[in-house]
Amino acid sequence: MSGETSITVIGNLTSDPELRFTAAGAAVANVTIASTPRTFDPASKEWKDGDTLFMHCSIWREAAENAAASLAKGSRVVASGVLKPRTYETKAGEKRTVLELEVEEIGLSLRYTAATPAARPSTTEPTLKDAEPDGTHPADSFTISPRQYADDEAWFGLRANPSGLVAPPVITETPVYESE
Repeated sequence: MSGETSITVIGNLTSDPELRFTAAGAAVANVTIASTPRTFDPASKEWKDGDTLFMHCSIWREAAENAAASLAKGSRVVASGVLKPRTYETKAGEKRTVLELEVEEIGLSLRYTAATPAARPSTTEPTLKDAEPDGTHPADSFTISPRQYADDEAWFGLRANPSGLVAPPVITETPVYESE
């Protein structure tokens, strides 16, 4: 990510997230965050609003679906991501470039409100019910290409694992270690 401009924007959503799917099936949600800086004017002893920044943002994949399910118009959010330029042509034929935020992380701001996270189904390890009919587990047939490791590499080389299986057969003999 070197060379990319990473920023964090705090503000309110101007509308509900618009969730769409690409032709390849990837989810993308578009939102606009309105961020208005406030400064205290000691002369008038009042808070003054600055110019509002309207930042168009895109959120991708699972985060897009979660944002669409969790956020709504007016939600105060904290979004962090990378600024990306996008060039387009107007109806008059003029080329324009705008900066948009490609969101990496987004969530509700807890500064003025509390939020309760929804429980997510836990990811569990495969169980025996996931086993093949012959009683083997799908992971037992996973192989590592021996070409990825040097022949004499202690842990993964052909001498240590000639079959290339992740879980090689149990060795019943006492291992003999070569001296260097």
